[in-house]
Amino acid sequence: MVKIAVGSIVLGIAVMILTVSIVTGFKNEIKSKAVGFSGDVVINAYTNNNSFEQEPLFMHAPFLKDLQANKEIRHIQPFATKNAIIKTTDENQGIIIKGVDKNYDWTFIKQYILQGTIPVFEDSVTSDKILISKTMAQKLNAHVGDKLLTYFVSKKQGADSIQNLGYEQRVRKFIVSGIYQTGFADVDDNIVFAHLKQVQRLNYWSSNQTGGFEIELKDYSTIDQQTELINEAVGQNVEAKSVKQIYPTLFSWLSLLDSNAFIIIALMIAVAVINMISALLILILERSNTIGLLKSIGADNGLMQKIFLYQSFRMLLKGLVIGNVAGVLICLLQQQFKFIKLPPESYYVSYVPIELHLHQLLIVNLLTVGSCLVMMLLPVLIISKINPVKTLRFK
Repeated sequence: MVKIAVGSIVLGIAVMILTVSIVTGFKNEIKSKAVGFSGDVVINAYTNNNSFEQEPLFMHAPFLKDLQANKEIRHIQPFATKNAIIKTTDENQGIIIKGVDKNYDWTFIKQYILQGTIPVFEDSVTSDKILISKTMAQKLNAHVGDKLLTYFVSKKQGADSIQNLGYEQRVRKFIVSGIYQTGFADVDDNIVFAHLKQVQRLNYWSSNQTGGFEIELKDYSTIDQQTELINEAVGQNVEAKSVKQIYPTLFSWLSLLDSNAFIIIALMIAVAVINMISALLILILERSNTIGLLKSIGADNGLMQKIFLYQSFRMLLKGLVIGNVAGVLICLLQQQFKFIKLPPESYYVSYVPIELHLHQLLIVNLLTVGSCLVMMLLPVLIISKINPVKTLRFK
């Protein structure tokens, strides 16, 4: 029974460490992908249109000065999106062109480049280079250096949305500069990175117009507060949305992981506590004759209780040491070798992400120790009920 009790502590601690590390790693990995692609906050012209076709904003809009003075904002970058269809000899693929310029922060995408290079976009020349995903490349049977015909539908020059609804088909030939794969399906299945000037020309925009702005914050924890402040700064007919508002389903799903983690931790602590109580009760009952003998020679209940609590703490400490070593070792191995895989189309990552933090280890251990020690006070109360006369009579 003692071995079972120690084993339950080992299993419980290891599972709790893995649970906390996986939930933390998973949430941060998915969050970093969502934020890395769209920024913490996105500014667009307010519209009831649910497509990716945008109304233009001025590149040097007045509200940008206020935002640039905000010390919580790290970076602001313009972008524009446009629907398109890529055609090859055998395949057609609907895509979303995301136009960016030389100020775009490629830090996130760089770590996911599989082939080729990130295209270089300059203000002086309109580039025909694009960056596509591995998923898209496989569907189109495209490789680095291939030329892809891309078809767009645009409003005719001078048309407006009320009086003149004239549209025209336009064609562009792009060259694949590189191939990336983030594992984030919302990006990989749809997004092609191109030069912002291409979207400006296709929409008959001037070089001083863009579709919107992406904002990177210094501290993600301030995202809700900063989104409100940015909305106040941009004024009417323009809206700012946080990444949580852009991907509400995704972030709701991530918030559920905390609940799952709490349930698992509670169950593991309950199992450990029950096994420790059972082991302690068996120890007390097996040593009832010894307890009676010690009481008969003057030992009081307090001394007996301390002895058994000490023995219980030794079992608990042994389980904690082995459980921590096992849990941390598994986490380090997964961080290094990523041997536990996941289907990226379902989980947005190709492996189980792990983030191990010292404060989380301390919290898990303190919760376990505190819960076990408090609950072990109950069985040692039985010692005060043991009668030396009765126990020694049957020795």
